[in-house]
Amino acid sequence: MYQMVHRRHTIEATAHTPAPPGAVYDLLRDGSTWPMWTPINSFRLERAGQDEPEGVGAIRVFRTVRAPKPVTMRERVAELVPQRRFSYEALSGLAVRDYRADVDLTPDGTGTTIHWRSAFNAKVPGTGWLYRRALEPVIRRCVAGLAAESARRTSPAEG
Repeated sequence: MYQMVHRRHTIEATAHTPAPPGAVYDLLRDGSTWPMWTPINSFRLERAGQDEPEGVGAIRVFRTVRAPKPVTMRERVAELVPQRRFSYEALSGLAVRDYRADVDLTPDGTGTTIHWRSAFNAKVPGTGWLYRRALEPVIRRCVAGLAAESARRTSPAEG
């Protein structure tokens, strides 16, 4: 008898920014900034978190209207460690199960190292590689955009 094994798929991306961890963390926490530095087009807060609007338990809705079709993703803020970690779980919008992303921020003497790790299981066995292939460039763009936007916001004004 043939049985397919469900394998957990991961995507990891890392970038450096001269911005301090607090500036990077603030962008992650504020869903309204995500359309500025990710491929996402819009943000809406569906439900406030336990202690603050975008705190743990908050449900954030992001919409992307790029080809081949629009995607609306609902995410729950799962873990917050001030200036160190921002984690979320996908509730709907992706054809995967148990999606969780952990974004770790590490001060490194010249700014912050951003490490974004997303992990998920495929809903349909054998299709995880396809979703990993589709999501990997999106995650890389998010990390690069986060690094660039945090640097832009913390750099001295040129005059």
